[in-house]
Amino acid sequence: MKRFYSQSTGTTYLVGVHSHMPADAVPLPESVFLQVICNPEPDKVRDHDENGLPVLIDRPAPTLAERSARERAWRDARLQGDQWLVVRHTEEQALGLPTTLSADQYEALLHYRQALREWPASGSFPDESARPVAPDLPDSLEERP
Repeated sequence: MKRFYSQSTGTTYLVGVHSHMPADAVPLPESVFLQVICNPEPDKVRDHDENGLPVLIDRPAPTLAERSARERAWRDARLQGDQWLVVRHTEEQALGLPTTLSADQYEALLHYRQALREWPASGSFPDESARPVAPDLPDSLEERP
């Protein structure tokens, strides 16, 4: 069967199977179909050549908006991930129980959480290498019990 490709729809069409094809559909060589459509290289994305045929290109670098969204999601996960420890410490204090964290550890955790909240407004956001650094806590507290 003869195969066609439409740049406007990003879809392949087979003669005899599809009764209608877009006006921009062009013949698609089997080798291009196999390499670009069926088995694209990892970290490549589909684009189109001057004839409207699909080609693979390097994935473009993430946009500022994409990097910002990724770093905000990372930040939000950190804040949510240690919220249980803040609540636990507060409840232990309210009940007059010995606290899991020392006063210095708790203060360091609160400063870290504040740094996470302020990070998006800093000049280094969304640079991943400028993420706030978590305080050292006992290994037994790294994850929720």
